[in-house]
Amino acid sequence: MSLRDNAIVAYAETKVMEKSDRDVFVLGGEILEELLDKTGIEKSEIDGLVLAGLTGTGAANPFWAQTTADVLGLDVGFCEQVHIGGCSAAGCVVRAAAAIDYGLCDVAFLLFADTHVLEDKTDHSHSYRREWTDPYGLMGPPGAFGLLSRAYEAKYGLDYRMLGKIAVTQRNHALLNENACEKLRVPITVDDYMNSRIIADPIRLLDCVMRADGAAGLIMMSRKRAKQKGLTKCIIPIGYAERTNFKGGENLVDVTKSGHEGCGKKALGEAGLSIKDIASFHPYDDFIIAIMLQFEAFGFCKPGEGVPFIRDHDFSFDGDLPLNTGGGQISAGQAACSSHNLVEAVRQLRGEAGKRQVKNTKNALVTGIGWINYGRNWGSSAALVLVPE
Repeated sequence: MSLRDNAIVAYAETKVMEKSDRDVFVLGGEILEELLDKTGIEKSEIDGLVLAGLTGTGAANPFWAQTTADVLGLDVGFCEQVHIGGCSAAGCVVRAAAAIDYGLCDVAFLLFADTHVLEDKTDHSHSYRREWTDPYGLMGPPGAFGLLSRAYEAKYGLDYRMLGKIAVTQRNHALLNENACEKLRVPITVDDYMNSRIIADPIRLLDCVMRADGAAGLIMMSRKRAKQKGLTKCIIPIGYAERTNFKGGENLVDVTKSGHEGCGKKALGEAGLSIKDIASFHPYDDFIIAIMLQFEAFGFCKPGEGVPFIRDHDFSFDGDLPLNTGGGQISAGQAACSSHNLVEAVRQLRGEAGKRQVKNTKNALVTGIGWINYGRNWGSSAALVLVPE
C-alpha cells in the first residue's frame, strides 16, 4: 500500500461567513450530512476521524477531536488532530491515507470546522511572541511579513504592483465563487491594492487575509473500496512532503527561504512530475507576498525572479497557470481551518467548479504554510500533489 492507493471520494463546504450564525458542531454536522448524502455510505461505516488542529474554537480543549467524535456520534478506530498550522489540512490527507494503509480505519472523515471569529480560544502565552516580539511592537503575522517583505526588497527589489496583480486575480476568482465571504466579493483594481491602508509597512490591507468562519470536509478510503462502492470521480494524492522549523538550529538565516524548497522537490519527485507539469497551483495565502515566495521556492522561477514571473504569466482560471481559483483565503476568507485551497483543488479536478473551471485537470499542487517562528520565514511548509483517477 502507498499514498496513491487511497482516494478522496467526496468533498463538502459551507459558505464562508464573516461571523458564524451557527455553532461549530452544527457546521460539522452539516458537512458530515452532505458527505454521507454524496457518497451513499452509512455513518456507521466511518471509522476514522481526522481534524485539522488549526482551530481557534477548539484551541483550549485538549480533547477536541474526541469531543467532536462524541458530538457527531462517531465510533472510530482512529481519531487524530493534526497540528501543523496552515499545513494541517494537507497534512490530514496524508495521515488519513497512512491510517487506511495500516488498517487503523477503512473510511476516514476529514473535518475542517472552525468559528474562530465567533469564539476564539487561542492562547499564545507560552510562545516566543509575548516575550520577544509583541513588546517591541511586531504584533503578529502582519509585522513579521512586513519585515520579510523589506528583506526581500533589499535583496532583490520588489514591484508592489505585481503583488497587486495577484490580489486582483484572486479577487476576480472570489467573485465567481458563491461560497466566498460576501464581504470580500467586491471587485478591486491594482490601484485599489496600492492605495489600501498600510497595516505593517509595506504590508497593505489588501495583502492580508481576513479571518472568517466556516467548515469543510472530505471522505477518504482506499481506491479498492471506492471502486467496490461504485464511487467515481475520485481524487488521488500522489505526492506529499512537509517540513517544520526549517533551519531552526541556525542562528542567522536568509528569511526569504522556506521549507517549501525541499518539500516541493520531494513531493514532485514522489509524484513523478516536474514543476513545469503542474496544471493548476493552489498555494496557501495569508499574505500576497507568500504566493510570490512560493513561486520561487517551488521552482516556477529562480530566487529573486518572482516579479518578472508574475508580470509574464496569466494566473486567471483560464490562464496559463491557474492560481487559487476559488479566490484563495485572502479573497474568500480564512475559514474552515485554512482548507480552502485543498477543497478548491479537489473541486477543480472533479470538473465541478462551474464558471471558474480550469481547462487542464491533469493535476493540482496544493501547499500549506503554518506558524511563524522567531527571526525566520514561516515555520511549517507542506506540498501535496493531487490527480483525478
